[in-house]
Amino acid sequence: MKRVAILGSTGSIGTSALDVARTHRDRIEVVAIAAATSVPAMAKQILEFRPRAVAMATSEAMVALRAALGGPPAPLCGVGNDGLCEIATHPDVDIVLCASSGTAALDAVLCAIEAGKTIALANKEVLVMAGGLVMDAARRKGVAILPVDSEHNAIHQCLHGRRAGEMRRLILTASGGPFRGRTPEQLAHVTAADALKHPTWQMGPKITIDSATLMNKGLEVIEAHWLFGAPASQLHVVVHPQSIVHSMVELKDGSIIAQMGITDMRLPIQYAFAYPDRWDAPVPFLDLTRMKALEFHQPAWDDFPCLRLAYRALDAERSLPIVLNAANEVAVSSFLEGRIGFTDIPLVIEAAMDAHAPEAAASLADVRRVDRWAREHAGLRTSEIELKRSQKIR
Repeated sequence: MKRVAILGSTGSIGTSALDVARTHRDRIEVVAIAAATSVPAMAKQILEFRPRAVAMATSEAMVALRAALGGPPAPLCGVGNDGLCEIATHPDVDIVLCASSGTAALDAVLCAIEAGKTIALANKEVLVMAGGLVMDAARRKGVAILPVDSEHNAIHQCLHGRRAGEMRRLILTASGGPFRGRTPEQLAHVTAADALKHPTWQMGPKITIDSATLMNKGLEVIEAHWLFGAPASQLHVVVHPQSIVHSMVELKDGSIIAQMGITDMRLPIQYAFAYPDRWDAPVPFLDLTRMKALEFHQPAWDDFPCLRLAYRALDAERSLPIVLNAANEVAVSSFLEGRIGFTDIPLVIEAAMDAHAPEAAASLADVRRVDRWAREHAGLRTSEIELKRSQKIR
């Protein structure tokens, strides 16, 4: 029996994970769950799975949850970062699925590692911000970090049982998002509603915008560096609109091993829960005879500069990936609020990167300090852009 905690249980990854648990009730026990403020969804999950511990992001959400359930939702009811850490270190938990977006789960992941829990990681920002700290802690404690992102999960499968010296390149596939082939002039006029229409995946708003700008792939490149110990020169991106090949590994003799499957996040989630075993999956099998074509293209680097900025951050290492990630979160939020345009997102990120002098960021306190600085700088930049936009409208 795999006993799991899910951080972000009401989001797209969390609900998919619960569907896997629902299918494999004889193999998975949902011990603890945490969510932000989605009280109705959380109440339904508690009534179905009867977890032993529950956490919410705010005291107001916890009060509303208790009211919805007619009493305390679970013996342990934490709030905010403290609640996430309590969920992640629950003594009855074996595997912690980090499915919450953004940077809030970093503390919880580090706490879970210190407690000796296996980490199923679906949060890119944790490794982008603090890859060195997280991976060093995992090595010290002998903890496995199992990737849940479909691309990294695919690479993990392709590398399984292979020696490090066999690898030549890791090739991450990108769908290209909803704006593949658009000109810069067209991109300047897209709206948040346009950007939220991903062609192949159903995801949360932040990651969907990141996919549209190709920042999502850039963050995955940095994440792959930490997960697999590969330098930037061995990390390549190709656009694959069909999203059937989830990623590939090229070996030193030129052979390429690819992992293929339907576009369903339950597959990589189940792989992480079952590892090193494999279980039957509650999804349709891939029918290769129905595939008309599998296309692979070079990314449009000039039209989607976020990918270039991510490689720049990885090359510099130290604190620059923290700035990239924080500025991106601020810019995406501002875009979703209608304050800045789509093509303004990379401008905000690049301005923060240009203004930052990279440093070691050797501690969690350093990471938090740089993160705060980058958010403040990006916030000022978005305000400047918003002011200019409003003046043009007048």
